[in-house]
Amino acid sequence: MYDWPIGMSTGAFYDVPICECLEPILHAGFDMVEVCSSRLHLDYHDMQAVEHVRRRIRELSMEAYSFHAPFADWIDITSPDAEVRRRSREQLMVAVQAAAQIHARYIVLHPGPEHRHFQEPDESARRHRAVEVLNEVSERCRQLGVGLALENMLPHLFTGPIRDLLWVVGAMTWGGVGICLDTGHAHLAGDLPAVVDKLSGHLWMMHINDNHGQSDEHLLPGEGLIDWRDLVARLSRIPFTGGMILEVAGSPDKAALLKRASRGRLFLRDLARDLAVNQQQRP
Repeated sequence: MYDWPIGMSTGAFYDVPICECLEPILHAGFDMVEVCSSRLHLDYHDMQAVEHVRRRIRELSMEAYSFHAPFADWIDITSPDAEVRRRSREQLMVAVQAAAQIHARYIVLHPGPEHRHFQEPDESARRHRAVEVLNEVSERCRQLGVGLALENMLPHLFTGPIRDLLWVVGAMTWGGVGICLDTGHAHLAGDLPAVVDKLSGHLWMMHINDNHGQSDEHLLPGEGLIDWRDLVARLSRIPFTGGMILEVAGSPDKAALLKRASRGRLFLRDLARDLAVNQQQRP
């Protein structure tokens, strides 16, 4: 009942070509991945390269569960500068095409900039500009059969507060837009337990990572301070039926990283199993 599919983001290997890490990820126990859009990792503008990756994933009997849209300081769909918004929209549209080409179920998108260097005291204008671009991206996703999942940002960034992200989702023209809950971001905001309940009708998938409450460390579950037992119990009550993607920081020691990732996957599996057993034993 709580056997959520657990995959791994290839973002931990953003600095090497993606085909170099797929087989090691599979051997670590993951047959499901989120594809990172780092240009060093995969040139998502090159559809021949994307097609090659799609074929390799299929050869390994793996699934591209999701595709992470590009994010950078210069990608900002909320900018008052129309040219910045145009370039940002263009990058996202290319990414949607790549996600469809690779047969990803979802494309995960940061709805705001990666910085807080703007001066507008009222974020209303930025929210409306974001919605305008997201409506176009959503329509393209609908045409290509890719689900659009917006990720909660770090608490100091645009749409970091969950209420702001939910406002954006509610203001969009097209339905069928979901949320990818990043557990590390929500933990830093101090409201992870409440967020799960607030997102119950919108939660499609999750980025799973841990931290000690001070910075976005991208640790594996159990390595930080998140109460994973409580989180798993809350997810089961919603109930959450999506997939979980381990989003862990990279390391020069790739083999050790994959061993840790495998332990993180089993850690979640054991918590879910214990919860199911305990509920079955209740009178």
